[in-house]
Amino acid sequence: MRSLNKPLALIGFFVVFFSAIFCPFLKVPLQANWNLYQVDTALFMITNGLLGLSVLLFFMRKLSAFRISAWVLIAWIILSFILVFFQINNYLGFKLIDGLLSKTLNIKWGWGVLFLGALLILFSVGKNKHKTVEERQ
Repeated sequence: MRSLNKPLALIGFFVVFFSAIFCPFLKVPLQANWNLYQVDTALFMITNGLLGLSVLLFFMRKLSAFRISAWVLIAWIILSFILVFFQINNYLGFKLIDGLLSKTLNIKWGWGVLFLGALLILFSVGKNKHKTVEERQ
């Protein structure tokens, strides 16, 4: 049987949602910092879709499915970070231009905040440490 730490899950939901909107994910010269929506709209929509699925499962109290969706959200964040990193380093296929782009485009701290929020969501579901009345007797 699993238990749910509701405040931790709610904090994780808010951290993931607001970090995708307000935290900088990529530093682009002459255009300042980009949030996740400006980096790639599809990444933003899929991330918020997975977060919405997690919120739905949270309110339906389907804890096993909620834990699986938290793992999927973490895997998606890691995959999207890797995709953005490789897109920065191999954008046009020319070594010289890609080398210049990779030096000017910098990954920012928003990825860490997004990953931290997903970890909060994952750690909000744990094993139940309390024994039931039937197990005590």
